Amino acid sequence: MHLQESGEMYLETILVLSQEKSFVRAIDVGEYMGFSKPSVSRAIGLLRNGGFVTVGDGGGISLTEAGREVAEKIYERHQYLTKILINMGVSEDTATEDACRMEHVISDESFTAIKKHFHYE
Repeated sequence: MHLQESGEMYLETILVLSQEKSFVRAIDVGEYMGFSKPSVSRAIGLLRNGGFVTVGDGGGISLTEAGREVAEKIYERHQYLTKILINMGVSEDTATEDACRMEHVISDESFTAIKKHFHYE
């Protein structure tokens, strides 16, 4: 299953929330992203069917290995691109918003080249 940008955003959100709390629920995802419960339920269902998340009996959402791989890739891109833009003089808010858009469209090749060029950790 090929993920669209919205699916990647959901996975990234679940990753971020799971770093903050041990039990992530659909309501937490909706609040974090500003989406309605029906929208989140539909997206989580698609991600579950695609093998990216599991949902436990108590409603806890967990990333599968495949889901974690995608989420970590997107999150790394977001963090790295934000840092580069800020260091180039872009305001933090704009850098964060722009990095969020860029993280979904940049190729692996280009992102690897950027990392080699800027050497941020």
